[in-house]
Amino acid sequence: MAEPEGPGGGAVLDPRGVLRQGRAFLDLFWDIAKPEQEVRLAATENLLRHLREGRKDDELKYTLKRLVEGLGATREAARPGFSLALAQVLQAFEEIPMCSVLEQIKEKHNLEKVKKKLVRNAAFGNFFGVMALFQSGRLVKDQKALLESIQLLQQLAHHQAHLRDLPRKTLIDIMSEVPETVFEEVLFGILQSDLASAFISPENLHLLLVGIQKFPSVLKPKKLKKLFGSSTVVNEKNIPRLVELLRSAAKSEKKDKKLPSVVFDLLQVSLKEGAFELFWKEGVENGLLKEKSGPVSYMCYRLLGSALPFLSLDQLQMVLKGKVMQHYGEHVVTTQLPDRFKFAPEMEGYIDEFLNGCDDPERQLAVLIGFSTLTNQGYPVLSSSTRAVRHLQPVALQKYVDWLKDMFLRPDLDCCLDFSSNRQKQNQEKVNKAQHKIARLRKWIIHRLANIIESPANKDESLVMDVSRFCFFHAFFDAKKKTSQICEANVLPSEPLDEQAHSVTENYFFGLLQTLNTLTVLGDTPKAEALREKHIHGVTADGKLWIFLLVEYANKLLSCEHVKAVKPFTKGQRDAWDRTLQSVKNLQKKENKSASAKVVAFQQLLLLMAIHLFKNPSETMDVLSDLLNCTERAFSKEPKKKKSDNAEPGWVEVMVEILLSLLAQPSLLIRRISKSVFVRICPNLNKRGLQLILDVLDPYQEQNEESAVVVLEESGKKIKSAQDMDEEGSEDSSDEGDTEEENDSGDEEENEEVDDDFRSQLMNVLQAGNAVVRDESDEELDDEAMMALDKNISALFAEQQKRIQAKKDEKDRMRKEKILRRDFKIKVLDLVEVFLTKQSENPLVFDVIEPLLRVIEQCMSSDSDKQEVDFLQKTANIFNVKPVCRWKPLEQTLVLQAWYHLCSSLFLIFFSASLYLLKVLKGNMSDKSSTSIPLREKQSSAIPQASQLLSTGCLDMKRVTVIYQQALTQFLTKRNSALTSSMFQDLFSRFPV
Repeated sequence: MAEPEGPGGGAVLDPRGVLRQGRAFLDLFWDIAKPEQEVRLAATENLLRHLREGRKDDELKYTLKRLVEGLGATREAARPGFSLALAQVLQAFEEIPMCSVLEQIKEKHNLEKVKKKLVRNAAFGNFFGVMALFQSGRLVKDQKALLESIQLLQQLAHHQAHLRDLPRKTLIDIMSEVPETVFEEVLFGILQSDLASAFISPENLHLLLVGIQKFPSVLKPKKLKKLFGSSTVVNEKNIPRLVELLRSAAKSEKKDKKLPSVVFDLLQVSLKEGAFELFWKEGVENGLLKEKSGPVSYMCYRLLGSALPFLSLDQLQMVLKGKVMQHYGEHVVTTQLPDRFKFAPEMEGYIDEFLNGCDDPERQLAVLIGFSTLTNQGYPVLSSSTRAVRHLQPVALQKYVDWLKDMFLRPDLDCCLDFSSNRQKQNQEKVNKAQHKIARLRKWIIHRLANIIESPANKDESLVMDVSRFCFFHAFFDAKKKTSQICEANVLPSEPLDEQAHSVTENYFFGLLQTLNTLTVLGDTPKAEALREKHIHGVTADGKLWIFLLVEYANKLLSCEHVKAVKPFTKGQRDAWDRTLQSVKNLQKKENKSASAKVVAFQQLLLLMAIHLFKNPSETMDVLSDLLNCTERAFSKEPKKKKSDNAEPGWVEVMVEILLSLLAQPSLLIRRISKSVFVRICPNLNKRGLQLILDVLDPYQEQNEESAVVVLEESGKKIKSAQDMDEEGSEDSSDEGDTEEENDSGDEEENEEVDDDFRSQLMNVLQAGNAVVRDESDEELDDEAMMALDKNISALFAEQQKRIQAKKDEKDRMRKEKILRRDFKIKVLDLVEVFLTKQSENPLVFDVIEPLLRVIEQCMSSDSDKQEVDFLQKTANIFNVKPVCRWKPLEQTLVLQAWYHLCSSLFLIFFSASLYLLKVLKGNMSDKSSTSIPLREKQSSAIPQASQLLSTGCLDMKRVTVIYQQALTQFLTKRNSALTSSMFQDLFSRFPV
């Protein structure tokens, strides 16, 4: 019987007949060599279990022999598997001598006797053998084996072509684990030459640095001086050599994208020796940064981020104002292109980690201010939306907010580490202006303040209100002079805010207002906890709306003579403001007496419109006036009168009209509040109010307006819709060869009248210049006549080009209008969905069915651009919601209307909903409908056959049967029928005969 070959190669002797005991044991070694890590780990566990249960010496010896042979396997995935298995075996069976295993490894993988082509395998065999001994945890306890292992690693260090720096790293790992006495008695003597040559290679330097930190009582300054001539590592003499070693380390580990361990340990030793400032100034800033190398620069940035947790307050301030910070800022500004490597996210990770682990508010504040003052022409490099502030201590957060406010009012450009890119330096006339830098700085600060409220920082209500008041004041007001009555006017800006600064602050304020509207209740009081459990947002712990507090503050500012509004109110606007506040107060009195949801809805809308008076007074006045009148009518105590067709619209209809107008606004806050208000007035919605919403969705009304499809009188042909325009401007168009000029010429060809007119004008110009129909005897045109002719032709073509451009602009305008109109309809669909969800028991839900069907039919027959498809999908999803089908007193005629549709491709959209409706009618109804609406000629096939069911509910079985028979006949007799077999299969499975 031939001796089998192991996974590592080579024959395995079997003196005791281990191979004859079964394949299960032997297969474990093959599994250990598999590339799948899970398989290797499972095989190792099974091997240990087998050896523990069997306790057979021959199996254990065979196991050691197979594992040692596998250490030098050709396959890379097999080596760590055998190394791990050997480590586990040595750990489990402590009776195995470590030295004997080490000798077995040396003998099997002898570097001197092995063939040249197998040197690589032998080197790895020795290395993974030492790794197995170390991972077993027993190596540091056996001094002889430890000494021989260190010597073996030193020999392997010469095989850099194969092992690179793995032996040195393993040597450092082993040295980090041994006790100080073992290092002094056993290792120091054998490592002395390596320690003495610390400045030759990064690996030797790393070995020395680890020894200094791990064994300070052994590697004392006197001993260091004997080793390499100086009692410290970081000194002026060693700086040049250290710089070269660090550069070498950066380039060798550039693919790892992490800080080399030797650099981090050198940082620690410099701090320990009290030479950090020398190391940073001379070694990093004046040494490493001199070389314009990417890996070296990134290493400096990583060193900066890694050093933050270990530096004192003074050291932090020195580092954060140094050259590395400025170099990092230039990198951030110059790597804006998408294909460039960006270090900013990694640096923000360092900042986040530091703030999370630091308990000192002063150091936290120093780091955050340091990065906030690294500016590019006044604009900080640090992202204004960074989430690192969530780790700030409350004291540090408050001081940071105070610093931001002070910098906004009195910008101190001297404290900033400002820089300009090369391109910016070419335009010195603009970038050096202090006003330009102040404007950029203020823009960042106001966004930073607003984002602090949005971030999950440890903030309280006083801080939120402080920031909100500050943003509101500087968005809409200016201080005439200092006053203690208004905190925000207690300090006057050193540089007055211009119109642009007010506009920027105003935009960020409304973003902050949106955050306040969705802000979770703050505080630890029982009342605040109760509000959080109810998922109530946008209120303080005592239940007051944040927006109401801001309106109160605004009213105080309007009454103060020391401040003035940026856009002063007229008398009518001020009267509307006062009337709004009075209306809100009246509503607050009724909040506990009547329906609170309705009261809160009107409050929110009134307060929001009041705030918008400061932004757009003239545009807001009409909406606010209608809203005030609507509020008075909604809460009046007069008895309700029966409405006639020409009666004045009720408050619900007025409110719906107001909400529809607000949905068209670009403000996300207005749209969200409008939707929340609609949710609260849904119970009061009547048929006329719902019809106002459905009229917006009516595609036939849109066709009668100035819509996306426009007919030109000259040609009588339709201009392409918005989707066609998109295709013309798209690079992915199917007509890839069409150029803009070809498209233009195509448009001209469609309009023959324009072509004829232009042609006739051109002929007139040529005839006037005697350039056509000339006799042979005529003389040629002189230069003056030719110049005049050229001028006239040029003017004619310029005029024609203007007409073509005007046509393009008009088409583009129509395309944009259609996009806005479709976007508005999508928002209105949200109201329909809210109504169906919140008022599923309301009979009005079935007034929605036919309008939705018309919308779907129109979308299916129109152009299918992405926005149109989204609109169609959203409409179909709303139509198929189950609340439509959940109303119990459902009339059969409404179901029949839902089934009706002309477009064959939409049968399946309504199929499931129709079957569900029939199920409700059959199972839950008792009364038959007394009204009957004539059926239309074409209907969906989603009509269940229920003539033989025991309970038919309120179904009109005769009509349902006839409709079903007609549908089935159509499916069986017409080749191009829109009906499918899956429809009838679903029908029969739900309603079996």
